[in-house]
Parts: sequence; C-alpha cells; structure tokens
Amino acid sequence: MSIASVTTPQQPISLFSRATLASLEKLYLADTRPWIVAFSGGKDSTVVLQLVFEMLLGLGERATKPVIALSSDTRVEAPNVAAYVATALRKIDEAAKALGLGLSTQLVGPTATESYWGKLIGKGYPPPSRWFRWCTSNMKIKPSRRAIDAITRQHGSVILLLGSRIAESTQRGRTMQEREINSRGLNPHHEIPNALVATPIADWTTDDVWEYLVSNPCPWGGNHNFLVSLYRQASGGECPVVFDLNTPSCGGSRFGCWTCTVVKEDKSLQGFIRSGEDHLQPLVVFRDWLIELRDKPGYRSDVRRDGNAGPGPFLPLARQEILDKLLDLETSMAMPLIGDEELAYIQRQWSDEFDFQNRLAVEIAARYGRIIAMPDAGQMTPTAEDDLLEQAAMEAGIDPDLLRQALDIRRKGFPSLDKWGAKAQFERAIGDLLDKAARQAEQTIQA
Repeated sequence: MSIASVTTPQQPISLFSRATLASLEKLYLADTRPWIVAFSGGKDSTVVLQLVFEMLLGLGERATKPVIALSSDTRVEAPNVAAYVATALRKIDEAAKALGLGLSTQLVGPTATESYWGKLIGKGYPPPSRWFRWCTSNMKIKPSRRAIDAITRQHGSVILLLGSRIAESTQRGRTMQEREINSRGLNPHHEIPNALVATPIADWTTDDVWEYLVSNPCPWGGNHNFLVSLYRQASGGECPVVFDLNTPSCGGSRFGCWTCTVVKEDKSLQGFIRSGEDHLQPLVVFRDWLIELRDKPGYRSDVRRDGNAGPGPFLPLARQEILDKLLDLETSMAMPLIGDEELAYIQRQWSDEFDFQNRLAVEIAARYGRIIAMPDAGQMTPTAEDDLLEQAAMEAGIDPDLLRQALDIRRKGFPSLDKWGAKAQFERAIGDLLDKAARQAEQTIQA
C-alpha cells in the first residue's frame, strides 16, 4: 500500500495485528518491568504506541505497571512535525488519564549546553558534517539516556519498545537479525544497562503499517489523516528516538532537524515546501547559508580547540553574525527558533572566551525584543563607588568595564593573596581577562 493509496478507515483489525497484540499482552504480564515506548510521531512508532494503548484498554484492571511514551525534541525539528508531535502527546496524555490507563508521556530535550545553538553559536562548533556529526550524541542520545536512567534507578530495569522493522532497510534488517534474542523476544540494549529491547512490529511490512493506521481508529481521539499528509508531503520516513550512535542519521528523506547539514539536501523539508508550506523556505535558505560559512575564509579559527593547526571554531564575529541572523529569521517568521536559556548560555560562553564586558549576546537579543536575564552580567544598580571607578578609568584612558572586571576578579576570586599559589593564579586570571579584551578589540578593528 503506497502513501498515495491511503484513504479512509474501512477494514477491521487484521489477524496479523491481533497476533502482535497477543504477544504484547503476554510480554506485558510476564514481569513488573515498566515499559518505555519510543515515540517519534512517525508511522512506525505510532503503530507501536497505538498497539500498546489498545492492549492496556483490553487488560483493564490487569494493567498495573507504568508505561511511558518517550519522545525527543531536539529544539530544531521541522516546525510542522514538532507541532504535530506536541499535539499528539497532549492528546495521548489526556486520553490515558480519562480512561484510567497507566500510561504517561514524557518529552525530553537537550540542555542549553547540549543544544544545537549552544554548540554552534556559543562554542563556535561548525555545522555538523559526515565527518564531525556532534549533533546526534548531544541533542538526542544524552536527553533520552537521562530519562531512561532515571526510570531505571527507580524501578531497577526497563523494557524499551522500538518501532524498528526488518523491512525498513537492508542495514537495519541485518542489524536486527544479528542481535541475540531470548525466548521472550527481547535482547539486551548494547549501551544502556538494565534495559531490554522489544521490537513488536519487526516483521511488519510498510503496507502492514499503513493498513493498520488507516483501518483502526486512533484510540486517543481523532485520526491519522495529518500524519498521512506529512508523509505525502515529505515522501520520506520517520526519524526515530535515538538511544545510540548505531542509529543512522535522520537526514535525507526522513523527518529530521531543519538545520541538518549532514546531508546535501533535506528532502523532507523541500517536500513540505513543494506541497504548499512556502513559509518554511527561509529555513532552507538559512541552513544553506550555514553550510557556506563552514568553509568560508575568515569565519573560523586557524587553530582547533586542542591547539593543533586546522579549521577550528567559528570566530567571535562570525558567532555574533549567526546569532543576529537567527534572531532576525525568528522575528520575520514569527516562530520561536532559540530559547532564552540557550541565549543565556551563549552569553556565558562568550564571556568565558572573548566578551569581557558580558553583554554582546544580551545586546543582540535585545535588538529583537528578547530580554535575557543575566544575574552575573553586572546588571546591579550602579553605586557611588561605580561612578568613581568609571570616572577614574576614563581619566586614565582605560575601559571602565575592563577595570571593573579586574577588580571583581581580585575581590571575589582572590580576597587574599597570602595563600600559596594565589598570586600566580591571580596573574593568570588577569592575563586571561586581558587576552579576551585584546581579542575583542582585534575583532572590532577587523570589522
């Protein structure tokens, strides 16, 4: 059954899906381990979650252990897909509570330090490539692992239900067939301790998946028409919840991050645009611009972070330009693209590296109406002492902010220089401050 042939629900539940439901029920009742259903919002994970939902309804009072639908938001998902997943999770949660099911949802995401913009704009990481794919580990694996580890600590062990299918791809099928599976159809997760993996629709074909979705009403309300329309527009597969680096990149024809620079062309986003989502075109333009900057002379340091020669992080002016253009894009599209916590992290990171005045990112954000609270950025009410300090600095031809930073280092970090090694540490701290000031001055001159 192709996506184009999908119409309206007509057929009753098939014998094939009945057999899957029976095996799920047997697996559920076999022990007390909680279940974690990896839900990306795509067709395969939707089938697994719907089967689990229907199984819980059928079990009634016998359903006693928790089931968590775990979803991941990288913060740079295609906006229409992210909105759909958020809506689906809300409906699932509401329906489960109304029906008294032991099923809840959990949406996880990267911290500001792990986020795409935190890494790219804050630390100056180049856009991900096939050779430096830093995004998957930070934005997908770590957030999901934290959630699973927390559940494991509470319950001792968990069972992960994935929507992986042998027919999905040759590589996926080979990997699944090579796994060691016990008598209950489970295999240990190769990276997550105390986690067993179940793949209830491993033998389903793509036709089986679509037939099930269009032939059975959605148990949490509504239907799958919007999901079908997403696939028609994108002409691709889903991007699964990722727990390890063995999962392929979500670029190409899969629903994935709109910022994805691992692939040459984001076919799903282009498919959305061709299907009438014209308002997404600026995202493609911005993504292509990031790829250009990756190899553009004058935008990246000649020294890597490890001190070796070679293309290093984006230079301070480049990071400022990227942030400015991102916020301009956010304003023009009237669509949130970066969070306040990410902006605050970017400012802290810049302050550590080159912005001794602690204000560049805050000022850029303010130009677009984004007010970022930075309690450590010197936002206290000026005192008479501050006024005297500024006057003295101006008379001596010294930047008042630079002098204030130096005094703060002395007063807060080194109240006494009598301790062994304190003088050397103080000199290094002042040296670092002056280095940052010099780099900022050099960047200003170059501009």
